[in-house]
Amino acid sequence: MISSGFTNAPVTQFLVFATVLGALAASITDTRYYLHIQVDPHIWSYGQFWRFLTWQCCFTNSTEVLFGVLGFYQLRVLERAWGSRKVASFLISTLPYTTLLPPLILTFILRPLTFGRINYLPAGPTPLLFALLANYYAAIPYTYRYKISPWAASQPPSSQPQPQPPQSSLFSHPLTLTSKSLSYLPPLQLALSQFPGSLLAAALGWAIGTAYRRDLLPGGAARWRVPGWVVGEERKKEFEGLRARLDAEREREGGGSGSGLATGILAGETGGAGVGAGARQRRTLGEVVAEQFRGRG
Repeated sequence: MISSGFTNAPVTQFLVFATVLGALAASITDTRYYLHIQVDPHIWSYGQFWRFLTWQCCFTNSTEVLFGVLGFYQLRVLERAWGSRKVASFLISTLPYTTLLPPLILTFILRPLTFGRINYLPAGPTPLLFALLANYYAAIPYTYRYKISPWAASQPPSSQPQPQPPQSSLFSHPLTLTSKSLSYLPPLQLALSQFPGSLLAAALGWAIGTAYRRDLLPGGAARWRVPGWVVGEERKKEFEGLRARLDAEREREGGGSGSGLATGILAGETGGAGVGAGARQRRTLGEVVAEQFRGRG
């Protein structure tokens, strides 16, 4: 879990690169203005309901891209704990909720209640990031804690007395943080970047992630899994199956000879004592080359 880079985190790697490349493509093609949502005029005046499906494609400014990449990169620890297949299943099963709920709630609830004051929803996968972050908060333990205080630690009686904070001060007690605290700063900045629309997306994403963790989403979304080949698990199983067959073959042939020596492809490493002629024909590449020079090939 402390490995650097994207080791054992291919889904996180895809999210990071997709965040950067998506924003770059939107900037080059000058399509950033088609991604965000303004209820009026985009929805009520122009009828552009397709924005409900495209607003989460990418961020539209460099600051959001930076904090989004930092946020996704920190969540690689969650993928190593869950496994790539579960993370991919989580992203797909929660995608309808993270995509549709924020614009629908903004359009039909928040905007009427605020008399049109809240009208804007910024583009970007902020709900997706916070849905993952909610599970990171619940599933990944911290490794250490530390305290931050604006006042010096208490000194021995012989030293000069230090000024003591007033008891009613906000900083009268030290602030306790954990090893995970800094991981929340980039997403927090992202949630406040285009307030209040960005905060709405972040809050709904956190709620969706919590609902997934507690198995509250309809249809048993928390129990559904993508096929193994989506994250490359089938190829791993093929190699594991081949290794299991080779191990079983060595045990079977070794047990039949009664000598306990390795046979099969490892026959040449044991010297061949007690091994039949049929098993003796299987030799390693190094043994074949050596026997060529010894004149026994």
